[in-house]
Amino acid sequence: MTVHTAGEHAGALHASFGVMGGYMQPQGHFQMVVNLIDLGMSPQPALDAPRWALAGPHAGLGVGEEGGLVQVEAGLDFAVLAELARRGHRLAPVDGFHRGAFGGGQIILRDPHTGVLTGGSDPRKDGCAVGW
Repeated sequence: MTVHTAGEHAGALHASFGVMGGYMQPQGHFQMVVNLIDLGMSPQPALDAPRWALAGPHAGLGVGEEGGLVQVEAGLDFAVLAELARRGHRLAPVDGFHRGAFGGGQIILRDPHTGVLTGGSDPRKDGCAVGW
């Protein structure tokens, strides 16, 4: 997936990234865009940040469907978790090797002013980010 900049450098490449992981893939992409753009993180912190995932369709998709399950990693804000539970989501903590279910990604970010490339690689799986 590629993300382009707005404003002064409109249309210039901002980042290239991917989060593999089947059902987690679009959820991981969304979380990386939020981390990079909305939260202003650099690649490695964006990938290191705790993730959430709606469990696959076999487990329901949320409060509107019986059995809605949200898998969560340690480190997510407690207030956010409490609000999800208040709204009827079932939360399932995930840790250790099972964190691989949150996908594995790499990000290469391009500084629009200097053209310098910065990369990050997901600690949940093997891989590397190489810019050239």
